[in-house]
Parts: sequence; structure tokens; C-alpha cells
Amino acid sequence: MESTLFLRVVCVVFFITACVSGCNRGLYESVIDNFCLARFKIDIEAVDKNLWCSWPDTTELYEGVTNCTYQVALMMDCFWPNQIVDRFFVKIHRNYFYDCPLTGRLINDPPASVLAPFIGVPIFFTLLVTALVVWRSKHTEGAL
Repeated sequence: MESTLFLRVVCVVFFITACVSGCNRGLYESVIDNFCLARFKIDIEAVDKNLWCSWPDTTELYEGVTNCTYQVALMMDCFWPNQIVDRFFVKIHRNYFYDCPLTGRLINDPPASVLAPFIGVPIFFTLLVTALVVWRSKHTEGAL
């Protein structure tokens, strides 16, 4: 509730000062910290801490905080993404995802059932063409 009130106060202040300048970077940083991050903290702490590293369990929350920073940037006439947003997400990762393993997000080799045809077919085709060329070169009678 307090984050909603804070956002309303910031919006009023912003609309009063909007005529004077465009993006107020300090105000933008304050709003995403006090509104978007506060909301994210509430949401992420409602999830079991053992699931924080599970992308399927946190993707909706992550998309929500990303959308929040974008919507606030639109309201405040700020570019998005920007350095403030980058620092904001670094802060989130340091606080919530710092000990998550990289496994599961790394590129892996495809399974053997997919990889085998991509290796086997060219090798088989090369051997077949080579055999046909050798066979044809030994049986040249009447070819011309």
C-alpha cells in the first residue's frame, strides 16, 4: 500500500515539474527503487527461497519488475533501458540471484538422437559418392 501512495506522490511531483524538464534521473531512480523494487521484494519473498534460482518459478516476477521499470520510464519521459536500469538489475541479481548456478542456462550439446543424423548422413554420402566415382572410373568402357 505504501508503495502505491509513494508512486502517486511522485506522479504529482513529476507532473508539476514536467513542464520544466524531461527525465529527472534522480527521481526515476528513486521511484524504481521505492516502487518497483519494493514490489519485487514482496513478491520474491513470497516464493520459497529454494526456488529463487528456478527460472520457471521466477520468470513472471522478473518480467513484472522489468515491465515496472519500463512503465515508470514511459511516465517520466526517460529512455529505457538506461544505466539506472542496468544498476537496478545488478542490485537485484546481487541480492537475490548471487549464488544461482549457471547450469541450466548454458548452451548444451543436443541429444545423440539429433546429433547422429547430422554427423552420419554427410559421412555416409561422402563415402557413397567416393565409391561411385571409383566404380565408374574402373568401368569406363563405352562411356563416351
